[in-house]
Amino acid sequence: MSIIIQPAAQPVPESKPAVPSHQPIRAAILGATGYAGRELLLGLARHPSARVARLISSGRGGAQPFPIEQAHPRLRTPTGLPGGQCEPWSPDILEDLGEADVVFLATPHEVSHRWIPKLLEHGTRVIDLSGAFRLKDAGAYPRWYGFSHKELAALAEAIYGLPELNAEAVGGARLVANPGCYATSVILALAPLVRAGWIDMDRGIVCDAKSGASGAGREARDDLHFAEVNENCRAYSPLRHRHVPEIVQALGLDEPSFTFMPHLLPVTRGILSTVYVRLASQRDAAEVQSLYQTFYAGSPLVRVYSDGTLPEIQAVAYTPFADLGFALDEETRRLIIISALDNLGKGAATQAIQNMNLMFGLPQETGLLQAVGP
Repeated sequence: MSIIIQPAAQPVPESKPAVPSHQPIRAAILGATGYAGRELLLGLARHPSARVARLISSGRGGAQPFPIEQAHPRLRTPTGLPGGQCEPWSPDILEDLGEADVVFLATPHEVSHRWIPKLLEHGTRVIDLSGAFRLKDAGAYPRWYGFSHKELAALAEAIYGLPELNAEAVGGARLVANPGCYATSVILALAPLVRAGWIDMDRGIVCDAKSGASGAGREARDDLHFAEVNENCRAYSPLRHRHVPEIVQALGLDEPSFTFMPHLLPVTRGILSTVYVRLASQRDAAEVQSLYQTFYAGSPLVRVYSDGTLPEIQAVAYTPFADLGFALDEETRRLIIISALDNLGKGAATQAIQNMNLMFGLPQETGLLQAVGP
């Protein structure tokens, strides 16, 4: 039986007061040795109103503190990028994270599920990059994530951190569930159409999505070896990818009406999602263009293409942007939406920093529009 979690009625511990405008936001990264952890570290190093207070590994690196460049050679001095010591994880760390205004968790789902409630008990703001608190139906976790969700109060409190749809709620949150990378690309592609009621839902929605290999994380796996990924394109997880319930929840869709098929590309980073719908009534290209431009007019990290230009991975890699474009057959009402983003950027770390900005009353693009690159 599914358990739909409603907002908690009981009082929750108060968060720490807002950081004074003249003081930097002190951030801790738990899971700093992974790909998303590295991107968080790089992004926060460029941020004008934040500094990294603690780096904590969730397993990689051994039992003793070690220089972070040991895990990420890119961070070696004299590059000017942040260095410092990375601490091995231990439960005792929870007791002295009081110096951090916000904790980012770039950890496995089960790790986030176990420790986030304890962080909340200490009054710490949390941004979780795992899927542990994305789904409001606690009964869905065994099917999609392989574990039973026990932290129902934290699940009720969690805000789904897609700023383009939930900016106001994120601003007042103590716990933000950062969206998945595929989910971000698909939700942004479909939200204007779904909200406007333009899709013929009897025809269903089909999404063909392709991701770079870094989307699977840094853990060693046979199917992610260079020889398996290079010069190849492979479909995986048909009809059972864990981002499906996240997408249908955010858009209010019925699961049977949405077909999602992910693929692995022989590139390091980036996602390209191609979404196929049939419009409920005839529209011209100018109407579709206007719908998207109006919907995302206040979204500085979404770029809507015009004049038939279509997004591509090359244009979004190492950036915080999500790019959207479309092709329309007016006669048959077939609409194809193309969505591209960096799975480690807008699909993970830069979106997490975007959420941090909202939580601390900053413009959501703060620190994210500087020059970027590999």
